[in-house]
Amino acid sequence: MKTASLLRIAAVLLFTAGAAMVQDRPQAQEQKAQEQKREPAQNILRLLPADSVSEKTITTAQGNLTYTATAGTLAFYDQQGNQSASVYYTAYVVKGANRPVTFGFNGGPGAASAYLHLGLVGPRILELGPDGHDAARATLRDNPETWLRFTDVVMIDPIGTGWSRAAKSDDAKGFWSVNSDANAMAKAISLYVTHNNRGGSPKFLLGESYGGLRAVKTARALLRDQGLAVSGLILLSPLLEGWLTFGDDNSALRAALQLPSLAAAELERKKAFTLEAQMAAEKFAMTEYLTTLAVRPPEGDAAGSFYARVADIAGLPESTVRQSRGFINDFVKSLRIGKIVSRYDADFAVDDPFPDRSTARGGDPVLDGVTRAYGGGFADYARNELGFKTEMTYTLLANDVNRAWDWHGSRFQTGTEDDIRTLLAFSPSFKILVAHGYSDMVTPYGMTRYVLDHIPQIGAAGRVRLNLYRGGHMFYIAPQERKAFSDDAAAFFRAD
Repeated sequence: MKTASLLRIAAVLLFTAGAAMVQDRPQAQEQKAQEQKREPAQNILRLLPADSVSEKTITTAQGNLTYTATAGTLAFYDQQGNQSASVYYTAYVVKGANRPVTFGFNGGPGAASAYLHLGLVGPRILELGPDGHDAARATLRDNPETWLRFTDVVMIDPIGTGWSRAAKSDDAKGFWSVNSDANAMAKAISLYVTHNNRGGSPKFLLGESYGGLRAVKTARALLRDQGLAVSGLILLSPLLEGWLTFGDDNSALRAALQLPSLAAAELERKKAFTLEAQMAAEKFAMTEYLTTLAVRPPEGDAAGSFYARVADIAGLPESTVRQSRGFINDFVKSLRIGKIVSRYDADFAVDDPFPDRSTARGGDPVLDGVTRAYGGGFADYARNELGFKTEMTYTLLANDVNRAWDWHGSRFQTGTEDDIRTLLAFSPSFKILVAHGYSDMVTPYGMTRYVLDHIPQIGAAGRVRLNLYRGGHMFYIAPQERKAFSDDAAAFFRAD
C-alpha cells in the first residue's frame, strides 16, 4: 500500500514536471529564436576590424606630401550604453599648423562616399578608361590634384552605406530620414574632432547631389547639437529645393530651368560649345520659352516657329517637342536615335539595349553603366592599400535606404534655402562654393542658380559662388574638369 502510494505520487510529480516542460518549451523556443534573430545583427559589427593607420607619400605639382591615412570606424551608443551603430570613415591628414579639415559625403540619399573619394578629392583616383566612361578599364593611380594640397580630408559613409551599419538591422531605419541622417553625420564629425583634437581647425563640409542637402542640414545640426561652427560648404551638383528637383513636369519654370542643360549637351554634340552660345540658350529659356509655356499653347505659324527653335536648341525631334507642347519630359530615348541618353550627363549616350521598346528600360548609362566601378575599386583599395580588411560587402548604392527614406512628409517640401540664409546670417565668415556640370539633367544648374539668386545678400558680397564646368552630374570624371574644379576649390579655401 505504501509502495503504491509512493508510485502514485511519483507519477503525479513526473506528469506535472512534464507538463511544465511542455508549457515552457514554446517560450524557450521563442526566446532562442529571438536570440538567433539578434545574433546576425550583432555579428555584423564584428566584421569590422580595428582602425588601420598608415603613412604614405604622394607627389603633386607643389612637391611631395606625406600624409597619415586612417581607415576606421566611429561607434555610436544609445542611452543604455549599448552600441547602436558603427560609422566607417577614411581620414587623410598632412602635418601642419592649423590646417583646415573637410568632411565629405555623397548623396543618394543611400550612396557611400567612394564617388567623391576616388573620383575627386582623395590621394588615389579611379580612372574609368581614357574617356572616363569605361568601367571595365578602371585603373587606380595617384591623384596629383588631391585636395590634400590645401585641406585634410575625412570621407564618411552614412549608416546603411559603405561599411557603416546599425548594430541591429531593425534599427537602421531610425537613421534614414532627413533630420536623423544630418544628426548622425554631425555626431560622427563631432566624434572625429574630439578623438583627434581638431576643435581649433577650420571645418568644411563637402557634399554631392543629395549630399549637398545633407551638408547644409549637417552644418545646422553641428552648430545646434554639437556646438561646432562650420567655416564653409562645398556643394557639388546639389539638391537644394525639392519643389524644383521633384516638381511638376508641366511647370513652365522647371522646364525653363532644365532647358539650358539640354542645350549644353547639344552644343557639345555639335562641338560648338562656347559661353556665348550657352548664355544665348539661357536667355531664350528664361524669356520667350518661359513665357510661351506659361500661357495657352501657340497655334499656327507661331507654334511651328516656336517648336522648331526649341527642337534645335535641345537637339530633339520637332515632332517630340510639338507632342509635348514644348515641355522637355522625354529625352532619354528621343534625344539620340538608337541611343539611351544619361540623365546624369545628357551629352553621354550608349546603344539602346531595347530599341524595340517605346520607353527606356534598365539602368542609367552613367550611374549604372560606369560609376558602379567605384564600389569595387574602393573596397580593393581600402583592403589592400589602407589595410582595412573585412569580409563585409561595401555597399556603394543602398537601394533599401533610398526606398525607406523619410522625407518628413514629402520630398517636394524638403529644402535648404532657410538653412542657408540662417548659416550666412549667424556666421559672418561662413561661405559657400557651389559647382555644377552644364549637361546635368538630374540636378540642372539652372535650378540651383534660381535658388541662389533668390537668397538676399547677407553680409559681404561674394560669400556664395556658383561655378560651372563642362560635363554632367559627376563632371569630375573628366581629368581637365577635375583639375579645374580642384584649383577653384583651393582658391576658395585660401580666400578670407
